[in-house]
Amino acid sequence: MKRLSIILLFSLFGSIQLYAQSYSEETAVKSAINLLFDGMRNADTAMIRKAFATQNTMQTIAKNKEGNFVVRTENVSDFIKSIGAPHPEKYDERIVFTKILIDANLASVWTDYKFYVGEKFSHCGVNSFQLFKGEDGWKIIYIIDTRRKDNCNL
Repeated sequence: MKRLSIILLFSLFGSIQLYAQSYSEETAVKSAINLLFDGMRNADTAMIRKAFATQNTMQTIAKNKEGNFVVRTENVSDFIKSIGAPHPEKYDERIVFTKILIDANLASVWTDYKFYVGEKFSHCGVNSFQLFKGEDGWKIIYIIDTRRKDNCNL
């Protein structure tokens, strides 16, 4: 009985330690993503650039002029420049972390979002992030999003 108690105690301790490690990695992944959106809200291009890995891809799925869904690839540097250009209203993307998966140095994150220009609602959708953990911590290597104006549950 004593041996069983010791085994259960070590199992419990190991589970708590694994949970704590997982929780801290999730927190670090969230911080990397929040850096992007804090940078957008503050028009801070250095902050945004710090959120991305050197090699990265940014895409969006949206309707074209003909009403067909298409995938558009955007240049991250051009995106950063556009955020840094003077604009009277704050760009405010409000996200909800829906799912975070981590395996070693790879993280996959799904976030629902609503985008506002100032206080005016613009659009909503979902972001899908892929992050890599290197010497500088977690960085965004890939992001793709959807964009729509309906079914946003405002």
